[in-house]
Amino acid sequence: MSALDLAYAAVLAAVVSGLIPTLADARRRYVGAAAFALLGAAGALAAAAGAWTLIGDSVLTDRLALGLPWLKWHARLDAVGGFFSVIVGLVVLAASVYGPTYVREFERGPQPPLVLHLFTGFFVAGMLLVLIADDAFSFMVAWELMSVSSYFLVTFQHQNAANRRAGFLYLLMAHVGALGILLGFGVLAGFGGSFTFEAMRAAGLSSTWASIAFALALFGFGMKAGMVPVHAWLPEAHPVAPSHISALMSGVMLKVAIYGFVRFTFDLIGDIQWQWGVAVLVIGAASALLGVLYALMQNDLKRLLAYSSVENVGIILIALGLSMIFLGTGHRNLGAIGLVAALYHALNHAMFKGLLFLGAGAVLFRTHERDLEHLGGLIHRMPATAALFLIGSIAIAGLPPLNGFVSEWLTFQTALQAGSLESGVLRSVLPIAAAVLALTAALGAAAFVKVYGVAFLGKARGRHAARAREVPRGMLLGMGLLAALCVAFGVLPTAVISIMDPIPQLLVGRGLPSATAEGWIWLTPVSPRVASYSAPLVLLAIAVSYLIGRLVKLREPKPRRTHAWDCGFGALNSRMQYTSTAFAMPIRRVFGPVWKVNEQIEVTRPANAPTSVASVKHQLHVEDWSWNALYEPVGRIVLAAARRVGRIQTGSIRAYLVYSFLTLLFLLWVVT
Repeated sequence: MSALDLAYAAVLAAVVSGLIPTLADARRRYVGAAAFALLGAAGALAAAAGAWTLIGDSVLTDRLALGLPWLKWHARLDAVGGFFSVIVGLVVLAASVYGPTYVREFERGPQPPLVLHLFTGFFVAGMLLVLIADDAFSFMVAWELMSVSSYFLVTFQHQNAANRRAGFLYLLMAHVGALGILLGFGVLAGFGGSFTFEAMRAAGLSSTWASIAFALALFGFGMKAGMVPVHAWLPEAHPVAPSHISALMSGVMLKVAIYGFVRFTFDLIGDIQWQWGVAVLVIGAASALLGVLYALMQNDLKRLLAYSSVENVGIILIALGLSMIFLGTGHRNLGAIGLVAALYHALNHAMFKGLLFLGAGAVLFRTHERDLEHLGGLIHRMPATAALFLIGSIAIAGLPPLNGFVSEWLTFQTALQAGSLESGVLRSVLPIAAAVLALTAALGAAAFVKVYGVAFLGKARGRHAARAREVPRGMLLGMGLLAALCVAFGVLPTAVISIMDPIPQLLVGRGLPSATAEGWIWLTPVSPRVASYSAPLVLLAIAVSYLIGRLVKLREPKPRRTHAWDCGFGALNSRMQYTSTAFAMPIRRVFGPVWKVNEQIEVTRPANAPTSVASVKHQLHVEDWSWNALYEPVGRIVLAAARRVGRIQTGSIRAYLVYSFLTLLFLLWVVT
């Protein structure tokens, strides 16, 4: 058996997990448990196949008896596909452990769980097939399987208008993006003479045609990844899907889009131009900054996490842009560092965003609330969930020693090597990108301070939050797996980079031996003299500081607990706490032009006491500018065109006979 056989087995297990509920009553728990068990097996097999390929540094190819008679499916599993297979496998495994308990509430709902199980299996199978596809035909078939299956998962609760709207928008943008990818493959196949990736790699493209293919791929894969300004589907679709599906879509599916972009640009085109890197860098910086600013303004927990995914995709694109600039200017070692930084952040984002969406699902499971203004005090009611959510928040905020810090630090280290470039313009652009990245990191930390502080600390703001209780062990275990990986990938970065080393060797012809030159304690991406970071020592310092603090506290006299001083206002209550809106207000004032803000304050005064205030009602609506600047004009044009075309539908049979007669005349003219 080879790693590719394991990958086939993973796809088969995912498909069977979706089909099992069609053979029995999906509402019975043992059927759902069997479906999730097979889904977990698919995740474990995919992770094992990917790890085997990475550690063995192997490239496996195969031809399958599928597809068209003259166009068999080609399969390939190399270090790049193996790395993303590990990402998909780990998050699928965690979701399969979490899911059996989470979906119980759907068993009593109006939608049959059959649909959820069926399309979850096909969704995972589609993602795994994308990673092993080695020709454009099988790639697009797998891509469509992934997109269409996820559409049915987004619209699973279709009785809600928000789900239907999000599903329509997602399906529309998914297929517009797929058209871009298809045209990009068409350019490569036209010059390569075949749909196989091997022929595309050998295609001799001119600079102009290579740039056209790159632009089409950036548009298509970027739309699926959620880059600005083609991100509008993401904050609509992710919040309305079931939470374990949101974890898969945000944590995994966006990474499959990143995989497609890396495969297309670094592998199939190969000869990278630095101008492409500048474009990716600018788009990435805009995505990172706008994504985190919009995240800060959200009060819906899952919508906030969705906008945070736009931010993190931007960080990945920043690192890829830096890599492409260095590769295009002949600095292959620095290009390899940027590529590893991007892929490391893709791995990290899958772990902590999967964890946070599962945590949001746990909150939703017990409180039926996504609005932060109605939460609060959950740390007392759901302590284990609060602890796991805190790990995810620290990781996504980029604080050491967790994993988010490592990949952001690697991206900074890549940007700080701007002095190696000969062009003065490029030397000035890269520090600006680094400054945007630093600002993004600070705002991201503020966003998750807000989330954790408002949702988990203080007093409960609503009845459901006050009565919440801890979620079952299965859900905690799924979250715990991803939390443990966030810690492991943060504390042992040299081991992770050492395992990833075959990827830059395959794509750019350079490894990163300097990163692990000082052993497992020190990470030195450029050289020990330039920069170094030791996550194990940071963890040790934190542990020692904690122990010293505990010892000091033991020596102190036991504190006397009493009621807090309330300034004469009476006992503290939830209305005295910072709200989510109030927390973000200073940032909303500073970055005001970024959003379209509709803020209304209604003050009601008693008729007999005009100087008194009976009630104050505050309404705040923050809109995404991309809707007004891009989507609404396009929508108006399409509607106007549709009205004009609709005029041919007269309802008169004489008019239709004339259309048929003119069509026949036209076809006869074409034939003759």
